[in-house]
Amino acid sequence: MFILSKGVASQLADNFRMERFFALLSITAKDQSPSGKRDLAILALSYAAGLRRAEVASLDLDQLKEEEDFITIRLIGKGNKERIVYLNNGARDFLKAYLTVRGLEAGALFYAVRKGGRLTKGRRMTDQAIYGVLKKRAGEAKVGNVTPHDLRRTFVRNMLDLGVDLTTVSALAGHANVQTTARYDRRGEESKKKAARALKLPFQKRG
Repeated sequence: MFILSKGVASQLADNFRMERFFALLSITAKDQSPSGKRDLAILALSYAAGLRRAEVASLDLDQLKEEEDFITIRLIGKGNKERIVYLNNGARDFLKAYLTVRGLEAGALFYAVRKGGRLTKGRRMTDQAIYGVLKKRAGEAKVGNVTPHDLRRTFVRNMLDLGVDLTTVSALAGHANVQTTARYDRRGEESKKKAARALKLPFQKRG
């Protein structure tokens, strides 16, 4: 369920290695309680949409909209700047699995939990609680310390490694300035060479 092909895995090498993230997913998936499904959805949003932990904590159900291929999420980020992010494939499925146990009542998307993994209806998680989820699951997976920003940074870097342009990645991440996004760009000289090869000019040798 959480296996990457060798080709994709090599493209997505990162300081926070993808193997660690998939270990987090695997260990959390073993918890079939409502809190386990909630935590999988939090991991999915933190990585696949590159959300800040405060953004995850502040989400309400009415910010989600299901479309044919995606779940779209309307966010208000830093500086009250609005952006739309899109969840597809596994990330969308993790979120939908959580909604089956959360229900469709209006209000906070992510509920706090009681002992035994039961959801506390109507009680919103704090951004510190979001951090606590990653700390707990990282401990269970024995992958060292993992923060929400590790997942967000990995989202940005992997998007760039996969060839998504800086402007689009900046918009998805909610960066106020594209130069913030550029700091995550590790493609370097090889990327420049690839771009140079892609630019063609007609040349005909004479004489």
